[in-house]
Amino acid sequence: MTSAPDVPAAPALRTGKNEARRVILSSYLGSTIEFYDFLLYASASALVFPHVFFTNLDPLAGTIASYGTFAAGYLARPLGGAVFGHFGDRLGRKKMLILSMLIMGIASTLIGLIPSANTIGSWGAVILILLRVCQGIAVGGEWGGAALMALEHADKGKRGFAASFTNAGAPTGAALGTFILGLFASMPEDQFLSWGWRVPFLLSALLLVVGLFVRSRVSESPIFKAAVEKEAADRTYAKPKLPIMQVLRRPRALIFTMLGGASGFALQVFLATFAVSYAVEHGADRQSVLYVFAAASILSVAFVVGMGRLSDRLGRRPVMVAGLVLFIAMIFPMFSWLSTGNVWLIFAVFMLGLLFHAAIYGPLAAFISEQFGTTARYTGASLGYQFATLLGAGFTPGILSSIYASSGRDTGPVVWYLAGMALVSAVFILLTRESKDYDLETHEH
Repeated sequence: MTSAPDVPAAPALRTGKNEARRVILSSYLGSTIEFYDFLLYASASALVFPHVFFTNLDPLAGTIASYGTFAAGYLARPLGGAVFGHFGDRLGRKKMLILSMLIMGIASTLIGLIPSANTIGSWGAVILILLRVCQGIAVGGEWGGAALMALEHADKGKRGFAASFTNAGAPTGAALGTFILGLFASMPEDQFLSWGWRVPFLLSALLLVVGLFVRSRVSESPIFKAAVEKEAADRTYAKPKLPIMQVLRRPRALIFTMLGGASGFALQVFLATFAVSYAVEHGADRQSVLYVFAAASILSVAFVVGMGRLSDRLGRRPVMVAGLVLFIAMIFPMFSWLSTGNVWLIFAVFMLGLLFHAAIYGPLAAFISEQFGTTARYTGASLGYQFATLLGAGFTPGILSSIYASSGRDTGPVVWYLAGMALVSAVFILLTRESKDYDLETHEH
């Protein structure tokens, strides 16, 4: 494993309470903005892009093609994790956070300016994919830095709680993006597809300014600074290998965290894409579904933070496995409620789904980050998390849509696919050692 070896602990590194709160707030707000951009794309890929960039295909084929561009962002995330992780482990967490936010904000704003297929043909889809790749690279670097800034400023025993605010930014960003897209979805169909959907993406420019201001006002991780200072002061201290080599030298942690976290992301995108489309297909009003998903996402922020705090007491593994077991148990009833067209039952599905998701997602930032040593933690945590998103989320919308279409619109195969992913993740979480009591104040991997 990659837990700290049995060496004398480094002196405790303390961060003032005010600074720790400022860092947590920065991680939360920054993650909210980044995931607003990234997950806004998820809703748009289900409701907008098939009608704007894939007009030469039939509706179901256009949706699958749109989900393919959605997957491109997830394919790029591990690359972003590796590149930003390397420089984050060498130059510092803070610098990489600012750069990743800049790339994300610019790419998202430009998506709102892409001409439709009616104007430039297939080039619209090509540009969309390129900008989606830029989004993926940016968010691949964002998460690791934000999680580590919160984690490494926190006291032992509060790391799950502190790091969970980074993940709480994802449902907040999803809610914000879905709510704003929902506002414009109330427009007449032709106006919405012509220009209304673009406004939420163009708002990314304003959010970028806010995010850069917040990020610039926090201090670097004290654990990272101590590692750098020790390396500079101690001539006998062996210079660490490249961060990526430290991670790959002991790949067990990377593989186990990747597979352990994958189903949490499958559940996340299932709710944001397939569940939304399925409810609308069965008679629910599109705008109402978007609104109840946004409302459930806002409420789930408390779930994510609460589950992170619970993992500080009970451990990361018990909380995460409980969420997966409950999801498997409830997935059949959730589908039956989605098909009723009843907005309150659909809201109940989103609430339950996001509660189970929070049990996995709340402890996940600490669970993954604690498996790696200081000099490779940004790289290891980023790669573990981003490969988990690639496996769990990148292809899930397209796979679910394909399974659903090939089975004659039968939900059974979709249910078994999701349940199977949840079971695999539960097994690998149980195979990973509990990490809540690990000592992070070490340079060793």
